[in-house]
Amino acid sequence: MDNRQAIGSWLSGPQAAAEEMGVDFGYRGKRLGLPERGPGSVAPLGRRFGAIFIDWALCLVIAYGLIAPGDQQAAGNWALLVFLVMSLLTVGTLGFTPGKRLLRLRVVSQDGGRSGLVRVLVRSLLLVLVIPALIWDRDGRGLHDRLSRSVQVRF
Repeated sequence: MDNRQAIGSWLSGPQAAAEEMGVDFGYRGKRLGLPERGPGSVAPLGRRFGAIFIDWALCLVIAYGLIAPGDQQAAGNWALLVFLVMSLLTVGTLGFTPGKRLLRLRVVSQDGGRSGLVRVLVRSLLLVLVIPALIWDRDGRGLHDRLSRSVQVRF
């Protein structure tokens, strides 16, 4: 192996190096028994970021317009509480937030059923902390989804 190959394998990461050696990781969601594409497959990252952006904007509008008009700092703080409540109510009952609904995403239990209220509470609290949502596994699930045994899928 020359220096370029060594540097190239280092830059591409351990998954690419393992794949070069013949390890098959499969597609995202394969380990969970989900289809590769279409309804029921793991939601793509772009849609998930889009959904959370829509939800956060909605929460800011609610907080700024109804709870703390004229005070941006207080509205930002209240928006976090509005986000938590919205997530608990909508994901706990419908399986999606308004942003997820617009982008055709749903939160389901790892076994394919509806997530229970305790799991939704754990998921929502971890999502509000932000950091757990930024740590992903190879199926593209955030730590908040893994710990609540849930997955975001397309519908």
